[in-house]
Amino acid sequence: MAGGGFTDGAIAKRAHLYDHKTTGYFIFACIVAALGGSLFGYDLGVSGGVTSMDDFLKEFFPKVYRRKQMHLKETDYCKYDSQILTLFTSSLYFAGLISTFAASHVTRNKGRRASIIVGSISFFLGAVLNAAAVNILMLILGRIFLGIGIGFGNQAVPLYLSEMAPAKNRGTYNQLFQVTTCLGILVATLINYGTEKIHPWGWRLSLGLATVPATLMFIGGVFLPETPNSLVEQGRLEEGRKVLEKVRGTTNVDAEFEDLIDASNAARAVKHPFRNLLKKKNRPQLVIGALGIPAFQQLTGNNSILFYAPVIFQSLGFGSGASLYSSVITSVALLVAAFISMAFVDKFGRRAFFLEAGLEMICYMVAVAISLALKFGQGQELPKGLGVFLVIVIFLYVLAYGRSWGPLGWLVPSELFPLETRSAGQSIVVCVNLLFTALIAQCFLVSLCHLQYGIFLLFAGLIFIMSSFIYFLLPETKQVPIEEIHLLWKEHWFWKNIVGGEEECESNGKPGTHV
Repeated sequence: MAGGGFTDGAIAKRAHLYDHKTTGYFIFACIVAALGGSLFGYDLGVSGGVTSMDDFLKEFFPKVYRRKQMHLKETDYCKYDSQILTLFTSSLYFAGLISTFAASHVTRNKGRRASIIVGSISFFLGAVLNAAAVNILMLILGRIFLGIGIGFGNQAVPLYLSEMAPAKNRGTYNQLFQVTTCLGILVATLINYGTEKIHPWGWRLSLGLATVPATLMFIGGVFLPETPNSLVEQGRLEEGRKVLEKVRGTTNVDAEFEDLIDASNAARAVKHPFRNLLKKKNRPQLVIGALGIPAFQQLTGNNSILFYAPVIFQSLGFGSGASLYSSVITSVALLVAAFISMAFVDKFGRRAFFLEAGLEMICYMVAVAISLALKFGQGQELPKGLGVFLVIVIFLYVLAYGRSWGPLGWLVPSELFPLETRSAGQSIVVCVNLLFTALIAQCFLVSLCHLQYGIFLLFAGLIFIMSSFIYFLLPETKQVPIEEIHLLWKEHWFWKNIVGGEEECESNGKPGTHV
């Protein structure tokens, strides 16, 4: 079966005994932890707006500013083609890519909460440097500190939310990360819309206000409880049980706590979690969770739109203010989509959202490409009607992405890994995600210049490939207890041929292995 459902009668022998109530303590912990997404979102939203502001370009990229003023004399697609300008955006993600390995060590040995706090401090320092920048070196250095903050935050927050949430509602609560990311994007876009009118230092305010979510995340992190999974993994069993009882709102946690202890015993037996990821029994998690989904999430092309929405809309003939306003519309679409996904992902499942939205996204990318091929790139501004059509299509595209690849690109990988490789696996997830984010950020504008409308056809083709990847290789994980998801691979039409033999061999003679 291509979908691979949660059907094994032997699975979930104890899962049906899990008990929970929704408590205020649990809600507080999830909301505070999810603030980590606002750091990521604020940067996604603010960087594209700042790079389209004339005052910013005059001070740091005068050649781009002059080219922007003379765009009618050259191909419009190439107006913003500058590798140094795109380095301003992409340097953050290269830094985050490298820092995620340090984050893995901190997350596993010191806990998810420690990584969240470290990330907030680094992000705060980066925001201060960017706001005070007087040369490109200070800009890039600030972006590096921001990237370290995002590397730690993105490594820890999805894990934290997935481990704290009960199995039946894990998808909903994990997507708080996506909601705060979208809120960060929207707030940043609105701030850019206002600061663009403040001359000549409005861009400094946009970059400096990143200290606000960083401060909130730090203060909240100080009061966060550690996840029961992490406490048990560190050998703090009594403390882990107390936190589990508190977040579940009941003392009837014996079944779930026993599963945590079994997972922890397996985790402690693994001395080299990164090497363990290469074993056959972890091959599905490696291929799907660590490599496929995080890479494909960026290859949808959506982050190109988020990074450079103001730049794209200016290139398409919108004025500076109108382009920022249009990017506000796309940010609203992303936020609305996040709430749609939160409401229905645990009802309809992950695969349904991936596949349905994928079909829509293909159609929208083809529509953008055809529109630009017919009416753009000849040194003339787009007709007003076509401009409105493109804004609507991009809005619908972002709406589709925002309920599928956006939130599920973080939710599904955070569910797949067993405790023994969870922090290492999440590090690979963040590393691959940020690597492709950085490559997209660095290469999109030059690709737009050379491929022109063809880049949107390229994205459409990639979305078809990634939708096929999901259809054939990803089993449904909704409502499956996080410490039992690894058992799904034994029922999957493809993966059972790879993991079955090794899992059976390793489970023989091991107490507490539920297969």
